[in-house]
Amino acid sequence: MQTRLVVPIEDGKDHASTFRANHHRPMPMRLIQIFLMFVVVGLSFSLICLYATKFFSVRTIVPVAPTIIHACFEDVNNLQNWIKPPSDLMHKMNDTELFWRATFVPRVKEYPFKRVPKIAFMFLTKGPLPLAPLWEKFFKGHKGLYSIYVHPHPAYFGNYSSSSVFYGRQIPSKPAEWGEMSMCEAERRLLANALLDISNEWFVLLSESCIPLHNFSIIYYYISRSRYSFMGSYDDPGPFGRGRYDPNMAPEVALSQWRKGSQWFEVNRVLAVKIVEDVVYYPKFRDFCKPGCYVDEHYFPTMLTIHMPHLLANRTLTWTDWSRGGAHPATFGPADIKEEFFRKIIASEQCLYNNQLTTFCYLFARKFAPSALDPLLGLSPRVFGF
Repeated sequence: MQTRLVVPIEDGKDHASTFRANHHRPMPMRLIQIFLMFVVVGLSFSLICLYATKFFSVRTIVPVAPTIIHACFEDVNNLQNWIKPPSDLMHKMNDTELFWRATFVPRVKEYPFKRVPKIAFMFLTKGPLPLAPLWEKFFKGHKGLYSIYVHPHPAYFGNYSSSSVFYGRQIPSKPAEWGEMSMCEAERRLLANALLDISNEWFVLLSESCIPLHNFSIIYYYISRSRYSFMGSYDDPGPFGRGRYDPNMAPEVALSQWRKGSQWFEVNRVLAVKIVEDVVYYPKFRDFCKPGCYVDEHYFPTMLTIHMPHLLANRTLTWTDWSRGGAHPATFGPADIKEEFFRKIIASEQCLYNNQLTTFCYLFARKFAPSALDPLLGLSPRVFGF
């Protein structure tokens, strides 16, 4: 029986012919071509990935570039970055950013570091400080117990020597017009900048025409021992009090809650934060306490009396003479600078201090002309004690 050769039909090829073809095909060259092709593809892919990485990394970095706000929180694991005062007062934060940052309040009452409470002396000025030499004498020898902040017109930049206590103490400012809301905005700006220093506990508002009536130690003791903050706040039923009230301020401010007081105040840290964080009463006073109302005499006294009347002494620490009449107080020049003049100021009236009756009511006085500087300097050791 004849033997038949079975050829696999699934390949459709003759084994002998396949063997011959494979035996004579130049396999090494084919492998080299394949290898080179993979190398070229790999290099191309690597170059594409490298370019894409550079491109997308640049696009990713740009939006998250450090901002002014972020700079406040660099290295948050280091306590010193939270408690040290700003090294440069001329920051680039706008008011919204500044007020937001300034109102950070620790909820734990005990400080985890040695904190020496300071008084922030805040000068709201038109330009220069002509009485600066007197203040230099006042501050001398008390470093670490005070901070200074100066808010002049933005077109003015004080040229103080590097040895001056006022050197580098100017803050970013905006124009402040008498009787306008911009005056209160400037005061809030001063408070907010001072709040950035966690050691500032008391905040005193002063003008370029203010002087201290006592030495630093007496003023520090008086303020630090007081149970109350010093802001005038009283109900004036006449045309210059309730007569300035606008019914549009209701319901946030009722007529019975309307208060009046001196622009020149001293507040503690709790009240300073309350002033800076306010968004309820601010628009009411901005829109309905226009010139003729004199918003700086009503905004803070009314708001704080509504919120925290138990923290107010309801009087100012700054003596001013309104006896001559008019919209502005009296200004004093060289002829007025006499010992008897100041002794009358210092014991001019009675007031309450920590609920006790006293004649020690004023720590500061205004308004003094630039020409009064020399006689003030000559008289200060005998009368003011510095």
